Amino acid sequence: MAEQPYGPTDAGAVVLDIGGDVGALVLHTTPELVGAEIEVSRVGAGTPRTHTAVRQRRDGPSVQYAAIFAALHAGDYVVHDLDGTPTDTVTIIGGHVATLDWSQH
Repeated sequence: MAEQPYGPTDAGAVVLDIGGDVGALVLHTTPELVGAEIEVSRVGAGTPRTHTAVRQRRDGPSVQYAAIFAALHAGDYVVHDLDGTPTDTVTIIGGHVATLDWSQH
């Protein structure tokens, strides 16, 4: 299990900066990935990657594990596995929240 560099977050702790041509991505994971850095990059050669950590997310009695990319410009993105290998593709639409399930990953 990865070390937890951050504690769990409660409901309302993440602000999504979406609207216009900016959307967000919530990548659901398993507890084993807490602390892991997940990277995404826009589809296309040489595009820079952005990353965020998987954290425990609490909402009342419910607990989930997710990496949240709070502001991504609209377009197609590649999600990179922990070793950097491209593994999934997701489309970000401005003003919307995309989800991806890595709980079986």
